[in-house]
Amino acid sequence: MIFTIAIDGPAAAGKGTLARALAAHYGFAYLDTGLLYRAVGAGVLAGGEAVAVAQALDPSALDNADLRTQVVAEAASRVAVIPDVRAALVAFQRHFARRDGGAVLDGRDIGTVICPQADVKLFVTASAETRAERRYLELADKGVAADRDAILAEVVARDARDTGRAEAPLRAATDATVIDTSDLTAAQALSRALTIVDARRG
Repeated sequence: MIFTIAIDGPAAAGKGTLARALAAHYGFAYLDTGLLYRAVGAGVLAGGEAVAVAQALDPSALDNADLRTQVVAEAASRVAVIPDVRAALVAFQRHFARRDGGAVLDGRDIGTVICPQADVKLFVTASAETRAERRYLELADKGVAADRDAILAEVVARDARDTGRAEAPLRAATDATVIDTSDLTAAQALSRALTIVDARRG
C-alpha cells in the first residue's frame, strides 16, 4: 500500500510533531526532510562544500542530535537556497515517499515540489510570535539561555528567506489544507489532521 502524506509549513509551527504523530497512528514511515538540509548544513560547518556534501549524504547522518542546534538550523536554511543541493536531495525524498506501507514527510516544499501528487497535503502554520515563543520555551526547557526578541527576529528572517527564495519557495500547495496551530494544542491539531486523512483514505 502506497499512501503519501505531505506536510509543509514554517519553522516551529508544529509540523514535525504532527507528522510524527500521524506516522505513529497509521504505522507509516516518517521523514523529517529538514534534517537532510541540516545534515548538509552541518557538513558545510565542518568544512565541506555544500553540493558535494549533499551528493554524498548518507541516511545515517540524520541520526545526530547536533543537527537540532540553532547554528545548524541557520546553516541549513542557507544551503537550502542552492539549486544543486536541492536537486541532490529531491530523488532521496521522492523515493522515500513512494515506499510501500505509507509515508509521512514534512518540510517546506513537499506538497508543491517533492510530492505534488501526495494523497494528503497539509500546510501547518502559526503566527511568528507564537512560533518564536515556542522556540524560546523549548530552549528554556533545555536550560539554554535565550532572548525572546532575538528569536523572533530569527524566525522572521528565516521566513523571509524561505518564502523569498527563487527555488521552491515556502508556500501552501493550492490543494493543501491549512491548519493554523496558533491556538491549538498538539492533540487538537492531530485530531483535525486525522479527520482529513481518514476522509482521503476512505
